Amino acid sequence: MTAQSFVVPAALGYGALLFAIAALAEARARQGRARWLRGPWVYTLSLSVYCTAWTFYGAVGYAARSGLEFATIYLGPTLVMIGWWWGLRKLVRIARVQRITSIADLVSSRFGKSGPLGAGVTLLALVGTMPYIALQLQSLTVSFAVLGGDPRPAFEDLQAFALWAAAGLALFTILFGTRALDASERHHGVVTAIAVEAIVKLVALVAVGLFVTFEVLGGPGPAMARISASDLPAAVAPGRWVGIMALAAAAFLTLPRMFHVAVVENADEGHLRTASWAFPLYLFAMSLFVVPIAVAGLEALPPDANPDLFVLTLPMAAGREWLALLAFLGGFSAATSMVIVAALALATMVSNHIVVPMWLWSQGGGAALSGDVRRTTVLSRRVAIGAVLLLGWAYWRASDGGEALAAIGLVSFVGVAQILPALLGGIFWRGGTRWGAAAGLVTGFAVWSWTLFLPSFGDGIVPAAVMVDGPFAMGWLRPTSLFGLSGMDPVVHAFVLSMLLNSFAFVAVSLVTFPTPLERLQGAAFTGVFESRASGADDARGADPEALMVMAQRLLGPGRAQAFFRGWAARQGQDGYLPDPTPEFLMALERELAGSVGGATADAMMAQVMGRRAISVADLVAVADETAQVLEQSHALQLKTEEAERAARGLRDANAALTRLARQKDAFLGQISHELRTPMTSIRAFADILMSNDLSDAERARYAGTVHDEAMRLTRLLDDLLDLSVLENGQVRLNLAEARLDAVIDRALLAAGTHGLAVRRDPVDERVTLFTDADRLVQVFANLVTNVRKYCDAESPELRFEVRRRDAEVLVDVVDNGTGIAPADRTVIFEKFARLGDHAAAGGAGLGLAISREIMERLGGGIAYLPGQGGTAFRVRLPRRVAPAGHREAAE
Repeated sequence: MTAQSFVVPAALGYGALLFAIAALAEARARQGRARWLRGPWVYTLSLSVYCTAWTFYGAVGYAARSGLEFATIYLGPTLVMIGWWWGLRKLVRIARVQRITSIADLVSSRFGKSGPLGAGVTLLALVGTMPYIALQLQSLTVSFAVLGGDPRPAFEDLQAFALWAAAGLALFTILFGTRALDASERHHGVVTAIAVEAIVKLVALVAVGLFVTFEVLGGPGPAMARISASDLPAAVAPGRWVGIMALAAAAFLTLPRMFHVAVVENADEGHLRTASWAFPLYLFAMSLFVVPIAVAGLEALPPDANPDLFVLTLPMAAGREWLALLAFLGGFSAATSMVIVAALALATMVSNHIVVPMWLWSQGGGAALSGDVRRTTVLSRRVAIGAVLLLGWAYWRASDGGEALAAIGLVSFVGVAQILPALLGGIFWRGGTRWGAAAGLVTGFAVWSWTLFLPSFGDGIVPAAVMVDGPFAMGWLRPTSLFGLSGMDPVVHAFVLSMLLNSFAFVAVSLVTFPTPLERLQGAAFTGVFESRASGADDARGADPEALMVMAQRLLGPGRAQAFFRGWAARQGQDGYLPDPTPEFLMALERELAGSVGGATADAMMAQVMGRRAISVADLVAVADETAQVLEQSHALQLKTEEAERAARGLRDANAALTRLARQKDAFLGQISHELRTPMTSIRAFADILMSNDLSDAERARYAGTVHDEAMRLTRLLDDLLDLSVLENGQVRLNLAEARLDAVIDRALLAAGTHGLAVRRDPVDERVTLFTDADRLVQVFANLVTNVRKYCDAESPELRFEVRRRDAEVLVDVVDNGTGIAPADRTVIFEKFARLGDHAAAGGAGLGLAISREIMERLGGGIAYLPGQGGTAFRVRLPRRVAPAGHREAAE
């Protein structure tokens, strides 16, 4: 059986293998068991996404047509990694500090967190990447057809396969790129699959190169002689060499996929030190056999053979079909890795800078009322991935797939390079403004579109007469000689002219426009990212922690948002979920939100919820005086002031709490006296009556029952007091055994009673087995249900149980539909003298929540009030397995 018959199973099997590798990497990353996924070697291999089908197939075709000029495509990134890795390190640091998720997010955040500017960069990157995606689809379809036995496939025969290939790549990217929103935007499954593909395409190209060198050309010595005597173009055009090399370097920095793997996916700046030498070695290995393969192809294959496919057709012509199959898989890896990362990066940009801002604007209710932004973001990214692949396929079809691979790639390179002036100006020049960046991008995009992008479609868009004579016979506007610059290579002409005009517009407009305070602040933060720390300058006035939490829950999801807020509250030395809205907390929250919706949108939503625009007086002072000494003194004074205010506020809160507790203690003692005296008085009175002899049997039984009921009431009160005392002294003995959560809740509802109360439960979520003290848990849940019956003020009281499972614990939220507990009362509800509302109406001594808290501490869990849920809500944290007392004491 020939390799041709295995081409479809091989492609499907290889795709399934990548799918399995990505799934395994994702699972290990979620479990925290794959530190190697964040290591320097996986990071270095992920940079190989630069080596697409262009470098795997097209480099040989480039060499056959232009000689050693193909090396410029490798020399550009090599110079960046060796000579400018410190600049990449600055980009990585900025991305980590500012929570940057894409190159559009970086430009937008630098220039005042401008939403329109981010959208403009997104559209430019989208249009500029379309030719490159089309290039990958062309290489996939043509190589598939050639290996399948059709050496000269017709374009019409390839369209269906190209569409199916695009659909498959879209599905893979959606599955492993949009499962969840992560503030770091790192996708361990995708990156690991790309690292594996990097090895496969290198092994495949080297294998073909060794075969050609030793079997086709007769060994290294004869190969060098035949290369010297070959017909490869030997002339070197210095201008074109320098132009293409600079273009490759610019594209290496600005291609959305390269920015994503090099900057966004970077987990450690130190990895750049390894990549600065390892990645150039990888590029050298990829280019080592390009010339021998090109020479062998020109000698051994027919004159009309496609040089772009020599890597595939040479093994087939020599009868090495299995080597040809390996070469096909190498090309398949090169094409798919590029398409996957490019689609993922572009989808993130489209979602964060176009779809989500438009959706929020269309809601009209503000960030706090806008609904589930998180769901909209995930859905928009999935749709955008499919749209990106579809647009790439449409470009490939519109261009008839007839251009050489290298030519298509250069069109894309010049397009995305238009982001470079704004990028470099943004991180090195404080004076740049968003109007300057926008002017540069529009100018560069227009020049590139007219001189290179539109002509790439042939006569379909730009008529031949316009190409020759210019529009309206104005020769100085011809695409190939714009402004009279004739005689230049079309690619170099488009690149040099567009970059010059782009840079001029950026600088000129920046000089005549004044940056906003936020632009000045961001400019200082970006250009001095190594010298200064974030000052946390957001104005905390007007910040309502509950409103911010509601917004964060809709963007990040309830679990992640509550964990973030609770962590900050604990860092400030507070209990519960609502930290003080300090500038540091607000800045950290904005960066967390930026990971889901982008920096510009996060800033706008924070400003809307807080009822302010983004700049405070402190920011203006910091911008006006940029000396490091003043900034440091101002920051230190601000920290001391905030610390003093926080301490004073804490003392006031503590004093108020002590005063409240004192009152409640007095009320408690009075209530206890009343509660003890009432049953004792009844018992004495009815005991005296029972001592008389003139009672009937019915009366004696009724009076004896009353004595019994009052005695039981007295016993329950004493039991609560003794129970609390035992729990506080640590003398409680736990009866640990396996128990079902649903059964525990059933018993609690039965014990507390549910008359007049609608209970909402999910039996599937509650089907959890715990190793705990079931009787104590019943006591906790019964106390919570009793509180709902006492205090819920809704017309139709309703109680719902919400269960969430985590690795080592189970969260149970008990929520009613009342008005909730006032903020002033939340700090004392777990105290043992606390009761809310009318004491007589509520009944009891106010010990239920205090006992519940002590029980949960003994069980290794916790109970806390949960704000922002509409009504009264408590969260009970249950460990799946309670350790025996000896083990717990040792752990403590």
